Amino acid sequence: MTTTGTDARLERIGTDGSYVIIPMDHGITMGAVQGLKEIESTIDGVTRGGADAVLTQKGIAPRVHENKNGKGYIVHLNGSTTIGPDEQDKRMTGTVEEAIRAGADAVSFHINVGSDHEPDQISQLAEVTENAERFGIPVLAMAYARGPGVDSTDPEALGHAVRLAEELGADLVKTGYSGDAESFQHVVESTRLPVVIAGGSKGTDRETIEMVRGVMDAGGAGVSMGRSIFQHEDPEAIATAVSGVVHDDRSVDEALTEAGLAIEA
Repeated sequence: MTTTGTDARLERIGTDGSYVIIPMDHGITMGAVQGLKEIESTIDGVTRGGADAVLTQKGIAPRVHENKNGKGYIVHLNGSTTIGPDEQDKRMTGTVEEAIRAGADAVSFHINVGSDHEPDQISQLAEVTENAERFGIPVLAMAYARGPGVDSTDPEALGHAVRLAEELGADLVKTGYSGDAESFQHVVESTRLPVVIAGGSKGTDRETIEMVRGVMDAGGAGVSMGRSIFQHEDPEAIATAVSGVVHDDRSVDEALTEAGLAIEA
């Protein structure tokens, strides 16, 4: 259930109900990869490019605030590493109260629906949403369809994941993309929450912007894209292109041209 505070803070991380969020919590997952070593300049670039909010783990907060150009800030509350025993086993890394002290406008939590760790993550997400509601803090649930025998692009599985997020009290949900606007419409219709998509590993500029165009055509609310943007050779430019589709309803070619990026065949 939303409150006045929740609604006010959702406006800080979005624009008129649509969202361009740049998660940069990957340092805990992958280490200081390209775009994260000098995270200050990346944050400055993507927010200048039109991102509504950036997202990190709590310990990076001191490096965020002076560089986000007045945009929103989300603190992520669980994580794992690529070199650990099981990357799907996300463990708690913070609390709602810690996020508030770090200056967050919202919190986020990752759940792998269909994985062996789903039961624990369901309980943890329910606890996060309960605590967040007490403080009027929005919760972005990163609800992925992942696990043994689960097709991570199946619209039925993705629809189940986003509905689970709503059932557990999230305010906004991120999930994977099914591959095209027609199939993704089922995912969007599976919940009344705003649905944003993950970007996954970096592709070509056209592939990235076509994916964004697809989610918006399906009725989605925007994106929560990390590597596709912060690992780009020009994070500000690709953020400008993404924002052009999400916020200005530009076509793929228009968005690429406006951002000064090449229009590939």
